[in-house]
Amino acid sequence: MENVFGFFQTMLPFLFVIGVLIFVHELGHFLVARWYGVKVLAFSLGFGPKLVKVTRGDTEYCISAIPLGGYVKLAGENADDAPSGDPAEFMSQTKWVRVQVYLAGPAMNIALALVLTTVVLTQGANVPLYRTSPPILGTVTEDGSGARAGLLAGDRVLRVNGVAVDTWDAFDMAVAPHANRELTLVIDRGGAVLDVTVTPDLIGDVVDMGDLGVSPVFRPQISLVMPDQPAAEAGLQAGDVLVAIDGERGLTQEEVINRIQAHADVALVFTIEREGVTQDLTIVPELTGGVGLIGAQIAPIETRRVDPDLVTAMKMSATQTWEGSLAIGTTLAGLFTRETPVTNFIGPVGIARMSGAQAQLGWIPLLALMSMISLNLGLLNLMPIPILDGGHITIIALEGLARRDFSLKVKERILVAGFAAIVMLMVTVVFNDVVRLFR
Repeated sequence: MENVFGFFQTMLPFLFVIGVLIFVHELGHFLVARWYGVKVLAFSLGFGPKLVKVTRGDTEYCISAIPLGGYVKLAGENADDAPSGDPAEFMSQTKWVRVQVYLAGPAMNIALALVLTTVVLTQGANVPLYRTSPPILGTVTEDGSGARAGLLAGDRVLRVNGVAVDTWDAFDMAVAPHANRELTLVIDRGGAVLDVTVTPDLIGDVVDMGDLGVSPVFRPQISLVMPDQPAAEAGLQAGDVLVAIDGERGLTQEEVINRIQAHADVALVFTIEREGVTQDLTIVPELTGGVGLIGAQIAPIETRRVDPDLVTAMKMSATQTWEGSLAIGTTLAGLFTRETPVTNFIGPVGIARMSGAQAQLGWIPLLALMSMISLNLGLLNLMPIPILDGGHITIIALEGLARRDFSLKVKERILVAGFAAIVMLMVTVVFNDVVRLFR
């Protein structure tokens, strides 16, 4: 019974996510085609046998058995459809109109990513400060690849494979795609600039990621202070950052808690940072249940609360979507330069597992995941691979440059080659998903 429940916990969010993304994509093609008067013969969510269908006007709307895609069938679009000269046929339209129809699907996915990211941002969040801070190593795990390569706590990473990294986000994004592949880091160690060669370890059970076994300098932060307790009476406030206890710096959340619990009825000097100003507070943990407590919750890392209004959230969404697009574009371009291994991609099984996990956390995490996948889907479809929207646009552009249309036989060969490439890619990513599942 547990297995059945777990199956539905994974599959229902997956079907919701993939169904919305496919519907939005195909709706883009449908709306632009109808706008220009092109006859739409079918609008399908899914492939294969039709489970449900209804006809309205010239269009058959249906839900098909295989939920891993969809299609909009336009009159006169296929190469084997003999053109009749009907102005409502797709091939009767100008090249510019046909490009717009093909562009509409990916554009709708990108627009959906913008909208979903805006919705997520308007909910507000506690944003870890380290993500936008310089990548200075706080901890280097003894058995990690970073330690084996000679990295030390305090090292400041300047470049990864020749690319400057100014923040931990940029550093993580540079390392993550390179599991089991050599990287060259340029670091600043006490003013000396050094080159370090390191091969990130492979981690992750859904997505393959490179890991150096390093982390930032984490400072514990007070997240909640209870009234009428030692912390409140001493003046401790939510948002205060713990710099030191009795002069000892660099304590982790766990070490701070252990120190408090072991010093019931003993005065401790807390050095805190509040709005950039350092001050000392003396707090005497109260003996409760055999341990010392101060009446405060302590978070492991510093965060700042972000609660943007709608306009600010839209601007932040546009920035994040643009930065995400650049990162995805770099990853996709790496397929052609062999910089990006195919093992970095996830398929339906991986997406299903991620959807199920995010759904258990709530609607907002699920919408954030949907936004990321929608952006990836939109940009992937713009790749100049025949059978994808970007491939069709490329063919139209080449025909425009040649000032003539290619023959049906040439187009068929191009599309077959593109179809074979996509099938090979899908088989590979599904295989990767299965390997991760058992790993």
